Amino acid sequence: MANVTVKVPAAVMAAAGLTGGYAVARFTKQRPLGGVVLLGAGAIAARRWHEVAGGKAAAALSAAYVAGFAGSHPLAKKVGAWPAVLGVAGGVALASWAVVDRRS
Repeated sequence: MANVTVKVPAAVMAAAGLTGGYAVARFTKQRPLGGVVLLGAGAIAARRWHEVAGGKAAAALSAAYVAGFAGSHPLAKKVGAWPAVLGVAGGVALASWAVVDRRS
């Protein structure tokens, strides 16, 4: 068998972590389970950010990821939960693509 490695773009992983974490928490009614999804995808994205762009970029993008998660909560009160989550996920994904994914 051939050894095949598929690298998912970090932007996709970051967006999936934010949206997937929210979806899991909402639909299972288990917030900690959503947190596991959020943390796991964020860790995978952060590793890729570090591999491609270095420690400073990884730290900045990780801060954006956490800020997006935190910022979606007050934003949800104004625009609704899904629009807030999708908006911040899109913002973090765009930043990730600009700093990391377009390089590779």
